[in-house]
Amino acid sequence: MGLNLSYIEGQTPIDEDEKIGLKIKTISTKNELDEWEQLNIEEAIKWSMKIKKPVEQLISAEFVKDLHKRMYAKVWKWAGQFRNTNKNIGVDKYRIGIDLKMLCDDFMYWHNNNIFTPQERVIRFKHRIVAIHCFPNGNGRHSRLIADILISKLYGEPVFSWGGSQNLSSDSDIRKAYLQALREADKGNYTPLIEFAI
Repeated sequence: MGLNLSYIEGQTPIDEDEKIGLKIKTISTKNELDEWEQLNIEEAIKWSMKIKKPVEQLISAEFVKDLHKRMYAKVWKWAGQFRNTNKNIGVDKYRIGIDLKMLCDDFMYWHNNNIFTPQERVIRFKHRIVAIHCFPNGNGRHSRLIADILISKLYGEPVFSWGGSQNLSSDSDIRKAYLQALREADKGNYTPLIEFAI
């Protein structure tokens, strides 16, 4: 049984060689895949509530990879591994590590020098990590969870509401507002994305 996926606006298709990494061979539709991934993500969210790490460990390639692995390892063999194919979004696959290091360094500078509000720091990090597109799948969900971890663990603030929806993966008006806010952030205007997140 093959994996037959259909995508909505803003979702990155999974390459055929990446589909081979699916651990649960009975999954055949996008809805089934989403359900299994969500169960795995919920476990990662529970784990994230117990995290006690200094900022230097949270803002690192190791943590970025570990979080993705915890979110998707029960579904995908390549969970937590940087993608080795180019996509319709993101930097060239060979630049992932370099661009992620630059993002982490930027965040540490913002954090240590009190540049931007805590919300804007975290949302800028979230936006740029999606733009890098480290992984074959799950980058948006990963970026939102890492943003929630950073805002709560580093700054003691409530996690973001993300437009009041826990499911931004389905085609909806809330998702359209989210994509529009992302497009504004692409142009350097982070206000709509911060407002959407809060």
